[in-house]
Amino acid sequence: MSSQPSPESPSERYRANAERAAEAKTYLGGFIRSLDFELDDFQRESCLSLQAGRGVLVAAPTGAGKTIVGEFAIYLALQRGLKAFYTTPIKALSNQKYAELAAKYGAAQVGLLTGDTSINGEAPVVVMTTEVLRNMLYADSDTLDDLGFVVMDEVHYLADRFRGAVWEEVIIHLPSEVQVASLSATVSNAEEFGAWLDTVRGQTDVIVSEHRPVPLWQHVMVGRKIVDLFAGDTTFDEIAPAGEAGETVPGKAVAADVDRPGYEVNPELLSMARAESQMNFRGRFGHGGRNTRRQQQRPRDEPQGGPRSPVRKASRPQVIASLDRQDLLPAITFIFSRAGCDAAVAQCVSAGLWLTTEREQLMIAQRVDEAAQDVPSEDLDVLGFWSWRDGLVRGLAAHHAGMLPTFKEVVEKLFVDGLVKAVFATETLALGVNMPARCVVLEKLDKFNGEAHVNITAGEYTQLTGRAGRRGIDVEGHAVVLWQPGTDPAAVAGLASRRTYPLNSSFRPTYNMSINLVAQFGRARAREILESSFAQFQADRSVVGLAKQVRGREESLAGFSKAMTCHLGDFTEYARLRRALSDAEKNASQVTSRARKSLTEDSLSRLLPGDVVDVPSGRAPGLAVVLSSDHHSREPRPAVMTLDNQLRRIGLPDVEGPLSPITRIRIPKSFNAKIPKSRRDLASSVRNAIRDHRPPAPPSRDEDFGRAAAQPNQEKRITELRRELRSHPCHGCSEREDHARWSERWWKLRQETDGLVRQIQGRTNTIAKTFDRVCGLLSSYGYLETSDSGVLSISRDGQRLRRIYGEKDLLISQSLRLGAFNDLDAAEVASLASVLVYQAKREDRGLRPKMPSIALESAVDTVVREWSALEDLEEASKLPLTGEPELGLVWPIYKWARGRHLQDVLSGTDLAAGDFVRWVKQVIDLLDQLAKIPELDPRVARLCRDAIALIKRGVVAYSSVA
Repeated sequence: MSSQPSPESPSERYRANAERAAEAKTYLGGFIRSLDFELDDFQRESCLSLQAGRGVLVAAPTGAGKTIVGEFAIYLALQRGLKAFYTTPIKALSNQKYAELAAKYGAAQVGLLTGDTSINGEAPVVVMTTEVLRNMLYADSDTLDDLGFVVMDEVHYLADRFRGAVWEEVIIHLPSEVQVASLSATVSNAEEFGAWLDTVRGQTDVIVSEHRPVPLWQHVMVGRKIVDLFAGDTTFDEIAPAGEAGETVPGKAVAADVDRPGYEVNPELLSMARAESQMNFRGRFGHGGRNTRRQQQRPRDEPQGGPRSPVRKASRPQVIASLDRQDLLPAITFIFSRAGCDAAVAQCVSAGLWLTTEREQLMIAQRVDEAAQDVPSEDLDVLGFWSWRDGLVRGLAAHHAGMLPTFKEVVEKLFVDGLVKAVFATETLALGVNMPARCVVLEKLDKFNGEAHVNITAGEYTQLTGRAGRRGIDVEGHAVVLWQPGTDPAAVAGLASRRTYPLNSSFRPTYNMSINLVAQFGRARAREILESSFAQFQADRSVVGLAKQVRGREESLAGFSKAMTCHLGDFTEYARLRRALSDAEKNASQVTSRARKSLTEDSLSRLLPGDVVDVPSGRAPGLAVVLSSDHHSREPRPAVMTLDNQLRRIGLPDVEGPLSPITRIRIPKSFNAKIPKSRRDLASSVRNAIRDHRPPAPPSRDEDFGRAAAQPNQEKRITELRRELRSHPCHGCSEREDHARWSERWWKLRQETDGLVRQIQGRTNTIAKTFDRVCGLLSSYGYLETSDSGVLSISRDGQRLRRIYGEKDLLISQSLRLGAFNDLDAAEVASLASVLVYQAKREDRGLRPKMPSIALESAVDTVVREWSALEDLEEASKLPLTGEPELGLVWPIYKWARGRHLQDVLSGTDLAAGDFVRWVKQVIDLLDQLAKIPELDPRVARLCRDAIALIKRGVVAYSSVA
């Protein structure tokens, strides 16, 4: 028998642990010595976790210094001879982080990969967008060799419904030996997210800090006066609670919040809100002449008939001047509109506002001129360079996605260096880019989300105001909300008092993801991997709560059933008859409505260009001429021009029944809807045409078409149900209606309970079920093939799909498969690629333009037809629908590829220069992907490379940030 080693004595264990601890602290000690400040407790704790070989999730407010943890991960990697990747959600942040790390460790040690930019990609430290790392993992890139650490900055971005899945893909697929440092804004379910990371990545420590290193004051600007939002003379971070969330404190208003204690709202603001409410009440119901003076106090920019306020709203220059007087600059003012940001700078310039000294003006002018020296002189005017420069010299700037990337980069650097004092920005600035300020101003607490005006969330408020207070510079930060008519101080306080928001997964299997998983792991293992996603983790946890709710409802159902018991007979059966009768009557009405809707849709889809119609309601009532048909959509929305020259689309909400043309006119081939004169001439032609044509009688509103289709059987069924109801014993019960009320409650609760049961069933293996449907659709297209033995394999077309990343991955692959690119030249290839990349804003989607060439027209037709067929299959398979191809970038890209000047390219479009550059870079990214696909036709691959060479010029080539 072999001898066992004797156990260590307590003193030996203590000595061994002490030696290991001393050795482990060496790296952190060396890192701390390289800093010129002390680490906060949460930073030190996070670094110790990484040093001990564990993963870490750090959740802390904006500006708290989370990135120092990521920098320690990089330090550890370099000390241990390993690689470190630093991932970010946006290219601008990647560029910024690359510059910081290159300055610290030297350019030879640091690389940058952002899709369209590749610098020193094999360096030991590489900064990249998260998508680049995801693509590396699927390609099993050699760059992953010796990878020791991955920093996932802004990891809460995985909640983004468009790109969030990428973060989960990376976390799931990274090799097990890689340590992950996840940096997040403060989220309310950090422990849940950390538990998932622990499951898929191994031991992961969750470190949460709600402490802001720079205290934050919350204010409301009333006129030109800045008023504290909360009562008391301490900052919000230090204030003692006035009561529990939602609790009523006598004589005080408390900001109700489910997450944190309540805080007393400043009585001055509450008094002002009451005064405003009384003014509007009197104005609404009329109090003679007493209201006249107050009406005259309405600000000039306030619409007639809107809510009024006793306060005259300060103009943007007045707001900045007030902040300047109170030493609250530099400031960022968030305006949820690009045009609003540009207008704000122009207004401040027009008001004669100067925020800079002569020395600062010279420094700004020099740096701006240096940044613009590579810009072609002919582009400066179209880029708005001179007005932009004038604003900067005064210390004013806008910052939004519509700006040229180089210009945004200049604004960021000047602001960080304290030369620009006031920036007007859209909310995109709140994500990651390092531009802290002493003060943050919110003009409004609502924004347009692309479909409707919605209130900003508590999480968005926290993210935006988190910019206030520069660590190491300011002793305190300030958040200012501008008073608007109808402002509710308690609601503002509720936003300000909530520091967290839940992190919910947006993960779903895409075509590219699914086929890569099958290729690497096989279908069975791929299902297991997908079931390890955070989305499924959250779904499984929610099932426990749902099951508890079902049990509680079943007990209530038993009580309701007892309460509706009738001594005359089975009231459950009687209640069933009542519901059946109600449903039958409702169904009869719906049949008529569906028939009318079907005929109306059919009439809209039959309209042809040149048809003159009379639109009864909606956004475009009155006479209009059809400019383009819409035959393929499920809900047709043909484009029309009204007689007042407005371009619109009409759909079901605009018409009350089938729509018939009054007459027809010929639309000239030279007609261009973007030219006002063309629209005026066409409107004149419509007026001339309708003078000679009496409008036909309006279509009959007779609804017999609905009855003729389905009513005989329905009417018979309704009659039978009424007879059965009257003959039932319970019909004569004196307590019938009382029983019926309990029955109705039982029925509603039964439906709710059954719905919960369906949710439980639906949340079980939801991700894997979606994956199965995706695989089924890919098999129907021949991308996946099943052998006689049942083994799933990837076809040649499937191998091509593995290399295509994007929102329209399968449509892109199908377009290649069907030869859409084959008969095009390089400029046309770039234009067609834009169709598969570009996403127009909803309000910018207009008429289908005529294509620059017959070959391109044919190629676009191929793409659109294939998209329509794909959408039908996706709908049948209950999968998310692929976005419609967008044609709004075809002409600008084509002109650019043909060498036209930027002014000519943007003329007649609503594209800002920055938007154009950003979309061209995405087109380049797609073309680069296609050119590198081994299975692609060599001629098409060459055309893709040639197309890149054509469009990567001028402002596109010298823009370093995307």
